[in-house]
Amino acid sequence: MSTAAQELTTPVQVKTGNFVWHELRTTDAKGAEAFYAHVIGWQPKSSGDPGGMPYTLLAASGCDVAGLMQLTPEMQAGGMRPAWAGFIGVDDVDAYAKRVEQAGGKLHCPPMDIPGIGRFASAEDPQGATFLLFKGSRDYAPPRPAAGTPGTVGWNELSANDGQSAWSFYSGLFGWKEDHVMDMGPMGIYRIFNNGSTPMGGMMTRDKSKSPVPFWLFYFAVEDIDAATNRIREKNGQIAMGPHEVPGGQWITVGVDPQGAMFAVVGSRKK
Repeated sequence: MSTAAQELTTPVQVKTGNFVWHELRTTDAKGAEAFYAHVIGWQPKSSGDPGGMPYTLLAASGCDVAGLMQLTPEMQAGGMRPAWAGFIGVDDVDAYAKRVEQAGGKLHCPPMDIPGIGRFASAEDPQGATFLLFKGSRDYAPPRPAAGTPGTVGWNELSANDGQSAWSFYSGLFGWKEDHVMDMGPMGIYRIFNNGSTPMGGMMTRDKSKSPVPFWLFYFAVEDIDAATNRIREKNGQIAMGPHEVPGGQWITVGVDPQGAMFAVVGSRKK
């Protein structure tokens, strides 16, 4: 069996500090399904709604890699807007929820169970960026496509009010390690981090003239950056930046979907 085939069929042990799931909260679930199916190539399917509300799974190469849900009127009244969110795996959601508060963060939603799926809590860091804690009902995560496969999440990036203090919070909480830093000149330092192996994301001080609030941005892998950028426009999305070349020969485009959620795509340039 090839290495790629093994990765698609072999469950992997969950490690605290890894991003284990990504989820879109939106005001138009059906519209978002159609948009991302066209732009990223995901195959939407019903989850069976284990949490008691409609929930769509998004699959790539036959594996579930992300999900989306419709924001209820109550959620919107509480201030929630269309956005992507990242779930970070932990071995004890309740213990980590307490650690978040002790480190200066806040809980939006206290620890609770999703029947048959796992336990989670919604939180924000001391500067206001949202993330979730999660522990699945099993000790092993479902199989995922190999890294870099179109449709997988290729990068997790935090734009913070202050990159250094944000790094202190997350590295202290999850044990993330600094892989290396890049000096971006007037844009400041870009810190690339890992969870003990390959780089999984970056962190920087945000440009306050372009980013109104601190937030996590997630990059979805695509085969051809120009084709994906065109597909964003074809489905009435907006281009916030790009295509722009990044170190390693890859290209990125930052987009905004029709409901207002920001996301990014990363891939090679075929031309």
